[in-house]
Amino acid sequence: MGEENSGGGDPQRMKRTAAAAYDYESDPRWSEYWSNVLIPPHMASRSEVVDHYKRKFYQRFIDPDLVVEAMSMSSSSQSARASVRSSSPPATENTRPRTTAAAFGTGTTPSADTNSNSLRLDRRTIHFSVNAWILIVAVLGVLPLVSKNLSNKAYRLSLLGTALSSFYSLYTLYGKPRAWNLPAVQAWFQSVIATKDFIQLTYCLMLVSSQTHFKFALIPVLCRALDHVARFLRRNFTRSSFYRKYLEEPCLWVEANTTTLSILTSNAEVALGFLLVISLLSWQRSILQTFMYWQLLKLMYHAPVTAGYHRSVWANIGRTAIPYIHRYAPFLNTPISAVQRWWFR
Repeated sequence: MGEENSGGGDPQRMKRTAAAAYDYESDPRWSEYWSNVLIPPHMASRSEVVDHYKRKFYQRFIDPDLVVEAMSMSSSSQSARASVRSSSPPATENTRPRTTAAAFGTGTTPSADTNSNSLRLDRRTIHFSVNAWILIVAVLGVLPLVSKNLSNKAYRLSLLGTALSSFYSLYTLYGKPRAWNLPAVQAWFQSVIATKDFIQLTYCLMLVSSQTHFKFALIPVLCRALDHVARFLRRNFTRSSFYRKYLEEPCLWVEANTTTLSILTSNAEVALGFLLVISLLSWQRSILQTFMYWQLLKLMYHAPVTAGYHRSVWANIGRTAIPYIHRYAPFLNTPISAVQRWWFR
């Protein structure tokens, strides 16, 4: 009886219940947050791991007062100890729990890293280095004071670097098809087609081969690189005096405005689609590229990681343009209806 009374008034228990009942799948921020969580692939399918990161997401975006405890992996540690006792000497038994705790992100740093942890650190460092380089080159491609020749080279290099970075992320997270036959390749393709890395890879490959250079097409590249660089600096350089003096405030601003950057990215991607349509009237037109880019915009509209922001952009466009079309250009209603049927199919 006493336990029920004490448990019923526990505010943290109510907050944990609310966090467990929250509809994460309908929140586009959860898809973006989960796609940026770097954990071993075999752990991503465990319900306790997913629930832990859902609570962390809920604490960050919904209720900062929720207390998220360190991930409890006692059962896994006990099974690991049991297997070690039956087949290994006592020295190995003492080192196994520390490795397990470090691998599941409890915040402790082992005295001697395992090979897998070193590999993960190397991957993150490589990813950070590439994105830092992309950020610098993309800024050169956008600045109006840079010569046209250098600006065009920086434009292509930043797109190519982002494509390589996205491909590297896809390979790191999803690997390659289990076999090089049609069913295996189709299954692998279906698993990656709706991810943000695949969308960014396709976006950059389409633009890097284009003869026309739209400078604001680098806005999604800049936002992506800025987000990755700021997140890496926040995780790994918080003890650096240089970081605390010069970089902490910009990184905090980027972390606090990820939604703003995503909205800016979506607006730039949609605006680029309309510019490609207008470019069909020029000598540099490319009908195939325009059609493929609008297919990509359709994918962005339906993919969970980008759907929330793109649907907001298209809703604003519809509220602004549709009344004028009905009033001044009613003959466009039929082709617009045909396009909408293709778009929502």
